[in-house]
Amino acid sequence: MNAEDHADSTASASGTTTASAEVGLRLVVAGHPAIPVAACLYYRADDPFAIRMALDVGTDEPVEWIFARDLLASGLQELAGEGDVRIFPGDLYDDDVLNIALLSPSGRARFKAPLAAMAAFVQRTLAIVAAGHETESVDIDRELRELLRPGLSGQ
Repeated sequence: MNAEDHADSTASASGTTTASAEVGLRLVVAGHPAIPVAACLYYRADDPFAIRMALDVGTDEPVEWIFARDLLASGLQELAGEGDVRIFPGDLYDDDVLNIALLSPSGRARFKAPLAAMAAFVQRTLAIVAAGHETESVDIDRELRELLRPGLSGQ
């Protein structure tokens, strides 16, 4: 991990375990030098399938993308993703990067991330909730109550 990358794991009093990492990304712009972009990765045991990535794009609020932890883990090894998020390792000039391609109605972007830092973050999330054990961390009754709560379901 280089000086611009920072990682943290915590267990709160409620027992919710989290992992976070600050990672320096580079926005790839065709024909121009890459633009540095700070990103924060977040993982919570009570939402075990999801990785949240907040991008500091110079506005008051970061831009947040949420994607599957499995997608990030698979993308460390090979091209992963078919929709709005695609992740794949390396490129023609550098095997130590992880490419993250994002597609939205307002445009598309490709970022290069430090492969080692991203792999370390995935490993920390797997130490919190092992692969294949995600459903054990989800309180289905609580999730259903939230979904059926008046005001959320159009009631």
